[in-house]
Amino acid sequence: MGNQMPKYNRNIDELKSHAALWWPEELKEKNAKANVIPLLLSTQEEFLSIIKLAKKDPFKVFDLITTSEFPANYFLKHLTVLADYGGEKIQRLGNEFEDIFPKDKNNAYYFEFTWNKQDFTYQFEEFPIKGMGNKKFKIDGEGLTKEVELDNKTKDLIAILLYAAASDVHDKAELDLCEIGGLIGEPEKLESYVRNKYIVVSRITGGATANSLGQLAQSEIVEFLTKSLDNSYEIIRNGYINLSGYDKDGGMPFDIVVNKKGKSIGIEVSFQVTTNSTIERKSGQAAGRLNLVHKDGHHIAYVIDGAGNFQRSSAISTLCDNSDCTVAYTTAEFEVLSNWIKSVLK
Repeated sequence: MGNQMPKYNRNIDELKSHAALWWPEELKEKNAKANVIPLLLSTQEEFLSIIKLAKKDPFKVFDLITTSEFPANYFLKHLTVLADYGGEKIQRLGNEFEDIFPKDKNNAYYFEFTWNKQDFTYQFEEFPIKGMGNKKFKIDGEGLTKEVELDNKTKDLIAILLYAAASDVHDKAELDLCEIGGLIGEPEKLESYVRNKYIVVSRITGGATANSLGQLAQSEIVEFLTKSLDNSYEIIRNGYINLSGYDKDGGMPFDIVVNKKGKSIGIEVSFQVTTNSTIERKSGQAAGRLNLVHKDGHHIAYVIDGAGNFQRSSAISTLCDNSDCTVAYTTAEFEVLSNWIKSVLK
């Protein structure tokens, strides 16, 4: 026998052997980011006004945060996003801190920087500290659900993020990214810098709309297929397939539709870590949908994953039985889906 054809319409056990079962970390991170953006956009004006008011003294910013009662963790989050100085970089800074910054004669760490053509020294109030990262400063997804007042460790990190690019240690731990303080006193430049950065950030995270992991999961698949299939394929998010036996306006809805030369593939995506009834509803419709789709010469695929889904084994088995291709939620499995699409829509 020659090369065996890969098996695309798998049963539940075959599917589970390829499954991730839990949300991938990078997707959870993207989700947290997507939820953070609306918060930052809604506090952007206040953040800007604090920075603009600090124009005569680089350390005035600390008084302004306190007197305006602006949450220090929000302020810090704005700076990390603007400087693109996220959790990993903060962690690395923490690990290398004692090798980067000098000590004065009283054994206190400090850094010197140039601001507005003058030299200044910032003496650290609490650094170095252990376990630096987003969680420590309450700027992770969970931490940002509560407003936090300015404390010494936050003050230390704000000083670094504002002025370290203008210091003599700027070439260490990517501190050259920490440059926004150099724009204090130039309101127009500052404003356009901040607004342009947020346009880019919103684009990267898909704006405020991608605030559920399910939506993000679909986006990841669309992105993968867009890269792996050439321009002769049309890929539509939340698309429809017009079917002769289906009477609802606009056609039968699918999470993703791929079209080529008059033939279509409808793809449904379900990733549930906890058990819920959506998968039961999908399985109840599965046989009827497959018949209608096949009648007009089209195909159906399912991307199914998550520990919660596999707890509903009879529903998953029904979907597997009524699918032309069933894959789990991993990059290797997206590859399988892509190869199947190419083989079906030749």
